[in-house]
Amino acid sequence: MRILIAEDDPALADGLTHALDQAGYAVDCATNGEQANLMLHDAVYDLAILDIGLPRLDGTEVLRRLRQRGSKTPILVLTARDAIEDRVLGLDLGADDYMTKPFNLVELEARVRALIRRGQLGSNMALMCGSLALDTSARRARCGELTLDISAREIGVLEVLMLRQGKVVNKEQIMEALCTWDEGLGNNAIEVYIHRLRKKLEMSGARIRTIRGLGYLLEEEKANAT
Repeated sequence: MRILIAEDDPALADGLTHALDQAGYAVDCATNGEQANLMLHDAVYDLAILDIGLPRLDGTEVLRRLRQRGSKTPILVLTARDAIEDRVLGLDLGADDYMTKPFNLVELEARVRALIRRGQLGSNMALMCGSLALDTSARRARCGELTLDISAREIGVLEVLMLRQGKVVNKEQIMEALCTWDEGLGNNAIEVYIHRLRKKLEMSGARIRTIRGLGYLLEEEKANAT
């Protein structure tokens, strides 16, 4: 999952980036409204955390332009403006949630999970393939009652495949979902993650097929006919 933080306070932006990175998200940062508007235009995000009082272009204008383009990216407004009229304006412009500073980090992380879950899956928290279940909120994979030992990166790759279950996913799509603007992920790294996941999913009823020249496909393994 990829998140954009639009925040001009360096200490706050760094703290949020670290917390969300530790939670397994790929995080980009914008320090002004013009940069945020450009990044939201050029890349696909699963969520944006948007400060209203941004320099160069106000956060409300960033939000207005985003919705005018028809984007449904979930937006969590994070601002020091706590007046009722500011809340109403943000929500009327298309914000999905609104938090005022100072805030509780644990609560913010919970709201981030809820907004991403709502955007991807509606009210359903889990993705299923065979006996494999991926809890997108807790970032945890299970095979039946057994919790699988899967790293944060591997969870990210698995999530991309499960969200597109039955469809071919190429390496570029996986990189787009996992990598930030400042971070690269090579083809070899993707292949390593896929190799590890195959081993860990052997008993799950889910398998990852390589479609030569195109990418990878996650599907439920069919029982052999007798």
